Amino acid sequence: MIHHISIPARDPVRVSAVLAELMNGRDFPFSGPLPGARMAMSGDAHGTMIEVYPDTIALTPGEDEAQVAFTPAPPATGYFPFHALISVPLDRAAIERIGAREGWRTKFLGRGAPGKPPVFHLLEFWVENRVMLEIAPADLVHEYASYMQIGRIEALMRERANAETT
Repeated sequence: MIHHISIPARDPVRVSAVLAELMNGRDFPFSGPLPGARMAMSGDAHGTMIEVYPDTIALTPGEDEAQVAFTPAPPATGYFPFHALISVPLDRAAIERIGAREGWRTKFLGRGAPGKPPVFHLLEFWVENRVMLEIAPADLVHEYASYMQIGRIEALMRERANAETT
């Protein structure tokens, strides 16, 4: 289970507030040694949180036995090879309203193999129009959870292997 992730943002205060709103949670200043960083907390039993760091910071290994260090970095540009699927207690319409209000691309889409029916649905929610979060409303998260099971994926891999050998 993933309990927290971190993402870069040009405006961590705004991004954290929006993410906390999506989770029906709260936004707080980051408790670590990083000025300007924020925490969007869901308040759920798992401690789900999204840390939002200024995009002018890089995480680097600490020296010797020291923990991770926050070091200056050039501002991040473009898109990122990162995403996370997050389930939220809001419905699709509320998520779309928040995305529209922020001016961030928010699209309801199905996921699955090309040319086949979708196996689950979600909303692509593009934070600051450059970091993708997949948002699953409460009424759709079961599609993902029931599909993404090891036994089901193993069966799909066996089918794929059999198709490739015939």
